[in-house]
Amino acid sequence: MSASRLVLDPFYPVMPDAAWIERIVPLGVKLVQLRAKDMPDARLRGEIRRSLAVCKAHGCQLVVNDHWRLAAEEGADFVHLGQEDLAEADLAAIRAAGLKLGLSTHDEAELETALSARPDYVALGPVWPTILKQMPWAPQTPERLLTWRKRIGDLPLVAIGGLRPERAEAVFQNGADSAAVVTDITLHAELETRVREWLAITRR
Repeated sequence: MSASRLVLDPFYPVMPDAAWIERIVPLGVKLVQLRAKDMPDARLRGEIRRSLAVCKAHGCQLVVNDHWRLAAEEGADFVHLGQEDLAEADLAAIRAAGLKLGLSTHDEAELETALSARPDYVALGPVWPTILKQMPWAPQTPERLLTWRKRIGDLPLVAIGGLRPERAEAVFQNGADSAAVVTDITLHAELETRVREWLAITRR
């Protein structure tokens, strides 16, 4: 585990491209993930640079999903890896680049694998049913966060999957440090209003 406890912002939006990040970070977001799928490296590098520019201007930390080499080369704060990406990643190179590491987990075996990699935070999901992608796992439920909390000790715990403002209290009460939010923002008709609602809830 990390020598000192990392403190994650409690509101953790996950966005598909730099344009989304440019819209929400100026509203007060302090931690954001760029999760750009099926994008050529050349374009993704540009997306990371744009995202970093707005993040640096507003004191926000940028997490890059999957692409640890580009994240390291461009100076992102974190890389977030799924289990398949973790198996292929060079953890020593990630550490040498100064990247903090977040890892996805969905069951006990994945948690064991994640902890052996000494991550800076662990994510558990989907807490509720999610429309983001097809999941082979049943919803974890907020109560399972408590199990993860006991298992990981002081490591920050991120809850993801089906989160909405009215569900935020349940994840924090069950030990999560941060709420990762995707479609509740990207599919919302009033984007800025929804982000401000999340900010107000998670700042309490």
